[in-house]
Amino acid sequence: MKSLVVPCALLWALPAAADFDAASYPPYETCALCHGLFGQSRTDKFPHLAGQKPAYIRAQLDAFLSGERTNDGGQMSSIVTELKPEDFAVVVDWFSEQDPPSPSTQPTDDAGMSLAQEAGCLECHASAENAPYVTAQHAGYLAKQMRDFRDGVRTNSAAAEMHREFFQSMEDGIDQIAAYLASLERTP
Repeated sequence: MKSLVVPCALLWALPAAADFDAASYPPYETCALCHGLFGQSRTDKFPHLAGQKPAYIRAQLDAFLSGERTNDGGQMSSIVTELKPEDFAVVVDWFSEQDPPSPSTQPTDDAGMSLAQEAGCLECHASAENAPYVTAQHAGYLAKQMRDFRDGVRTNSAAAEMHREFFQSMEDGIDQIAAYLASLERTP
């Protein structure tokens, strides 16, 4: 009797699976697998998108689509091809309109604050539309991006060279800046 139950259950499930239509789901759900449905990712490998600047999100989607920007493993370059051009605006609006994440870490000292002030991080990242908010972002993600700029891996920004030069001789300072920025409330 037990052997009949499994095949019958599978037959019952087949029509439901055959009727599945991914197009009936909002396009931001594709992004939610890594970035969280409301733009707050659970791991520092993926940035928080919640409350991010719309122009920045759009620019990054376009850069991944064109190949101007890549990421480890090429996941983003691949996933953006699953979105239709008209989906980009929906994705941008959804994530930019979500409540920003809460600060995630507390720095162990004031070194990160001093370095961030010296570099003027918040002057650009708080106000320039094409620069992302970096406050309340995962510290690990921020540190990775800073190292990618430093090492010439990330070059798709007009400010890439400035970032590379500032971070060129830095190792510990990158983690300190990242911890400081992650500890700040995001106030658009």
